[in-house]
Amino acid sequence: MTKTPFSNLLARIENKTARVGIIGLGYVGLPLAVTAAKRGMSVVGFDIDPVKIERLGIGSSYIEAVDSADLKTLSASGALEWTADFATLAKMDVIVICVPTPLTEHREPDLSYVSETTEVIAKHITSETLVVLESTTYPGTTAEVLTPILAGSKLEPGREIFIGFSPEREDPGNVSFRTATIPKIVAGDGPEAGQLVETFYKNVVDKVVPVSTSQTAEAVKITENIFRAVNIALVNELKVIFDAMGIDVWEVIDGAATKPFGFMPFYPGPGLGGHCIPIDPFYLTWKAREYELSTRFIELAGEINSNMPRYVIARLREVLDQKLGIGLSKARVLIIGIAYKKNVSDMRESPSVRLMSILRESGTDVDFFDPHVPMIPKMREYPEFLDKASVSFETVRAEKYDAILIATDHDDVDYEALTNLGIPIIDTRNAISKRNLPMDHVTKA
Repeated sequence: MTKTPFSNLLARIENKTARVGIIGLGYVGLPLAVTAAKRGMSVVGFDIDPVKIERLGIGSSYIEAVDSADLKTLSASGALEWTADFATLAKMDVIVICVPTPLTEHREPDLSYVSETTEVIAKHITSETLVVLESTTYPGTTAEVLTPILAGSKLEPGREIFIGFSPEREDPGNVSFRTATIPKIVAGDGPEAGQLVETFYKNVVDKVVPVSTSQTAEAVKITENIFRAVNIALVNELKVIFDAMGIDVWEVIDGAATKPFGFMPFYPGPGLGGHCIPIDPFYLTWKAREYELSTRFIELAGEINSNMPRYVIARLREVLDQKLGIGLSKARVLIIGIAYKKNVSDMRESPSVRLMSILRESGTDVDFFDPHVPMIPKMREYPEFLDKASVSFETVRAEKYDAILIATDHDDVDYEALTNLGIPIIDTRNAISKRNLPMDHVTKA
């Protein structure tokens, strides 16, 4: 059999001698790097942030899903290395891109991280290399953005180098599913690239699901996130309607969820957070314009979800006025949970920070308590809150605050102690009721 770049690379991937480079060591890249190393691959993690590289070098994890002990063990064995030297990409057989895909201020796709990373790869890539994008994006990105840039390396895509897409499906805080146990959608630009991507991920995760094209794989991921965004918008709208009717939307949803078919429960909240659901639907909205199509349903869902923080603040204002006779400008409010999701430290697009920003604009004296976020890190927005520290729970007293706003329902919060304070609580997560605690001072919002 004649050896080709494809057959040579396939053999190295199959026998796990291929060296794997993972670019971007955040909530997607770091768990993937550790999982691949645990499965017997030789992995090098790349990041432009020297602080991350320094922490990883001493075996200190900054993500809940990754155990520091695993970092130390895998690094000591030589299975896992860390570097900010991107020239090392020349030694990689498989390169996986796990960088952010945010929106611009005009809610259009910002692919600068993807394109700039791909340009760096093109400078160093050698023949017989597979490049896979994991970042969520609009259908067509792999073929229309990555392939032309990598072709600039003078290596021929589909013959000397191979390109594919496999969307990340990480769910921070979910202890039931980890990187290795979440089924992986895979596709390549061409059948040989597809086979290489499929073979690589079979070495890393338990189940691989091939689809026909990279565009299809990109559409799978964006559909998953749109599905959640639209359904959350629906229950958020129902919450507003049922609140006006004096009906508990959480009780309604729990009742409907007893139907064994035809219903899937989603729950309302103070707004959307995380890097996926508030952002990714608008990637498809932008791409649809190229085909002269509108995405009214998606845009309406985005509008409803974006308005939820204002609705929550309006409910808080009502409670302060009716129960205490004061306005927001005179109030002292404690926000419980500043992360976007329970039991994690992830701050990306957190609606809790939006709530804090609105309160601050209203003249409210506002603090937050979060057992997972001791200090607010640098964010894409809200630079005014950089390094703002969580209060100590022991200092939370009735005489210090006029109201409490539960924005994120971390499990390791003493909700009974909060109810015992006897001050108004605005609960956006049904945290008090579902723990069967007294509701005397609680308003759901």
